Amino acid sequence: MTDQDFHHQQLSGKQIRYLRSLGHKLKPVVMIGRQHVSEQVIVSLEEALNTHELVKIKLQEGCLEDRHSVAEQLASKTHAVIAQVLGKTILLYRPGEKQLINLP
Repeated sequence: MTDQDFHHQQLSGKQIRYLRSLGHKLKPVVMIGRQHVSEQVIVSLEEALNTHELVKIKLQEGCLEDRHSVAEQLASKTHAVIAQVLGKTILLYRPGEKQLINLP
């Protein structure tokens, strides 16, 4: 399955709950502030997804865009799936080549 195929695949409720439980203990790896969804943010997020598969993103005070809109932009540009948008935190998932996370 390619990244493109995965992006259009829907995760089951059970898989989403599993990812959220894993994401609960993660620290934010990518921060989004006044620059919003810049090329630099996308590059950082790509690296984080390649390394971890599940990434927590924190929207800082300077980010004035709607959090759901930011989550959609990030997911779209990285071919990831939104596992959660909670408060100012976004959780994205994209399986890597080594499949570190085995979804139920």
